[in-house]
Amino acid sequence: MTCNNNTQGGKAYGLLKAQQEMRLDEVNKEFLADEKYMDEEDIEEKLILAKKKFMEFDLNDQGDIDMMGLKLMMEKLGVPKTHLEIKKMIAEVTGGTSEAISYRDFIKMLLGKRSAILKIIMMFEGKANEAPLKPVGPPPKRDIRSLP
Repeated sequence: MTCNNNTQGGKAYGLLKAQQEMRLDEVNKEFLADEKYMDEEDIEEKLILAKKKFMEFDLNDQGDIDMMGLKLMMEKLGVPKTHLEIKKMIAEVTGGTSEAISYRDFIKMLLGKRSAILKIIMMFEGKANEAPLKPVGPPPKRDIRSLP
């Protein structure tokens, strides 16, 4: 990644993130143009959400999610994993060819028919975020006959 030497701190970080987002947008365009994914429901929204999640957990801004990024993701999802479980998840997504998940692998996992562990966990995260709110106010009045 190239950064202008005149930028420091937050500006440099902002430039890195903007460059990363442009690269990920290019990959998204490839998936939108791919005939394999033409029948995928809400593909544009899925790609936007995937890009956002990927950028959040690409901790080193190198274009992949490494073990620490995936570990952080699992902890944020409320399902912490051990070091060996994280390695197994990465191997499952990448086919054992890498020690980090690239954005292409990440998208293929999310859109693919294969049910990767990470895909299932992320689906549950989405459903958990849609959970109805707890009722507010006092509970309804009950009489002695309604008790179990």
